[in-house]
Amino acid sequence: MSVHTEIKRVTTHILQEMKNRGEKISCLTAYDYSMARIVDAAGVDLILVGDSASNVMAGHETTLPITLDQMIYHAASVVKAVKRALVVVDIPFGSYQGNSTEALRSAIRIMKESGGHAVKMEGGSEIKESIVRVLSAGIPVMGHLGLTPQSIYKFGTYTVRAKEEEEAKKLLEDAKMLDEVGAFGVVLEKIPSELTKKVSQSITIPTVGIGAGADADGQILVVHDMLGINKEFKPRFLRRYADLDGIMNEAISQYVKDVKSVDFPSEKESY
Repeated sequence: MSVHTEIKRVTTHILQEMKNRGEKISCLTAYDYSMARIVDAAGVDLILVGDSASNVMAGHETTLPITLDQMIYHAASVVKAVKRALVVVDIPFGSYQGNSTEALRSAIRIMKESGGHAVKMEGGSEIKESIVRVLSAGIPVMGHLGLTPQSIYKFGTYTVRAKEEEEAKKLLEDAKMLDEVGAFGVVLEKIPSELTKKVSQSITIPTVGIGAGADADGQILVVHDMLGINKEFKPRFLRRYADLDGIMNEAISQYVKDVKSVDFPSEKESY
């Protein structure tokens, strides 16, 4: 007799409990059904359907070109595969910054059409009104501070943020604001580890770092980067856990050889 064990879904409440007891939160990105199924089955706590799909899936130079419709398509594909992880979806550039009404409309579309569990928005005090409006509809919001890729043309560079005292002070204030208005967590990207520690200790909600040191309450990487599918991207914070580029290249090259030499398909592989 098989015993059916129900998988306990990760919720925003569970992430909060993890922070409270000092258990680190594991996060990765995913943009399609097949990859999301693997990531979820491996035990990742939070899956981010990132607007990094713009770079990874569509080959754009920045995250800016991806549309709300495209994000919903990616998110819906991921949600179908996931049985355990919390699925957070990026609201893309231009779909929330202008005004809070547009932000709410975008967030509602993501929740209704993709089945995602929460949304992520980049920025602090300058988008507070939009964050509050989305939260007021009962939609969980994750913040994103530090290097915010949607503002890359303002920064002009992907270097570490908040090294200067003034920017560090604003980042801490923005993190406290996110905590106060009711965001369930905040991504800290490419900031000094000392600041990450300070922020994580100063707010009650979980922090998730990328290039932000070990003192964040959790860590996130782009799945294609950590699996070695992307070879071009080599920041200091990235640890490659596999060389899938090499493995896939070898497998596909072998397939090409086998087709050319009529080794494939064999008699056993024919009807």
